[in-house]
Amino acid sequence: MILPQYDQRCGWYELLNNVSDFPELTNDIDVDVLVVGAGFVGCAAARRIAENRPDDSVLLIDALKVGQGASGRNSGFVIDQPHKRDLESNDELLKEKIVRLNRVAIEYLETQIERFAIDCQWSRAGKYQAAVGARGNKLLDHYESLLRKNKESFHRLSRDELREVFGTEYYTAAIHTPGGALMQPASLMRGLADTMPENVKIAERTAVQSITRKGPGFEIITAKARVNCRQLILGTNVFTAELGYMADRILPIMTFASMTAPLSDAQLRCFGGQMDWGITPADHGGTTVRMTQDRRLIIRNSYRYAHDYNTPQDLIPGIAERHRDAFIARYPHLSDVSFEFTWGGTSGLSGNFETYFGELEKNVFASCCDQSVGAARGTISGMMLADMASGLKTELLDDMKIVSGKPSRLPPKPLLRVGVPMRLAMARMASRSEV
Repeated sequence: MILPQYDQRCGWYELLNNVSDFPELTNDIDVDVLVVGAGFVGCAAARRIAENRPDDSVLLIDALKVGQGASGRNSGFVIDQPHKRDLESNDELLKEKIVRLNRVAIEYLETQIERFAIDCQWSRAGKYQAAVGARGNKLLDHYESLLRKNKESFHRLSRDELREVFGTEYYTAAIHTPGGALMQPASLMRGLADTMPENVKIAERTAVQSITRKGPGFEIITAKARVNCRQLILGTNVFTAELGYMADRILPIMTFASMTAPLSDAQLRCFGGQMDWGITPADHGGTTVRMTQDRRLIIRNSYRYAHDYNTPQDLIPGIAERHRDAFIARYPHLSDVSFEFTWGGTSGLSGNFETYFGELEKNVFASCCDQSVGAARGTISGMMLADMASGLKTELLDDMKIVSGKPSRLPPKPLLRVGVPMRLAMARMASRSEV
């Protein structure tokens, strides 16, 4: 069994101060609900089921420290718009449901952040989608036509605005959509864990080794304890297959990011742009860029088939060099700014671009294949899994079922080990002008 590992590289997590500690589970325990995985899905599910059933006991466990996994490694976007492929659907009602669910997730997160004063650089800054060359501009024009068709608010930036916001003349066009949010993901995950309802117990560094159906419930074995529960919620995404579910249906793809040191006052003046924004590329294979509230620039690009789920350390120097090239292309005037961190994070895709949500077998609930939009999708999925497990019937739950599907079966792993890298290499070549 492959277990999650932490490599001490994720900038978001390494910058945290005074991280709380939830001890490893060392004693056997009986609970009503066990939630495995303390990412966006797991934290939302644990909180929501505790709210739905305040007299029930809930245990939330994670193989790592909360915030060290995939949910703490993303680029800090909480996006309300559908994924690009969903946005292209001709089913207008489907797109309305996706947007509604994402916006409920954003509001739910914002409520917890405000209620518990979670310091995570939360900002309703929206999101920019930007193009570099002719290929990107064509894709951005298409994106604009879809936004118009869906009657979504947006603003297309002029060349002067591009330079004023981003501090670079590298981009030729960009569109801003106002509905999303930005945040520091590891801070958000820690804050959500630290403020769980009283009937939620958390155990970190507690990996599941096996799951066995026992009577009406389940027996879960960890390294040092057994857990007996009536219901099981899996927020394990790419690791779900390691627990015996969704085998050959989840395609783990790793993306990489690098984070600079904070810009000095002089460097900030040289930068010349605004603070607190995020760019996703018009081309899927392009480069994501963030300017954080604490003066750090983040570059994200490069992909690999993560058959081992974790980050091979020998890849990091080459990835950092590729990120450096993308950074200098945008900010040659900031060549003295150094990178402090480079890391990888894995998301779950599917062969037919379908996400999974539902009951895998009686009293086993899961959401996976987030299609690289895990913050909003994961949050609303966790909430709705908790409602489903609680026997609630709501319009939001109905919508969640409608927008979810069945990921297709993937080819055998030996074929994936050859085919996926080739496909990624071809995509990288096609998108090279946008990187």
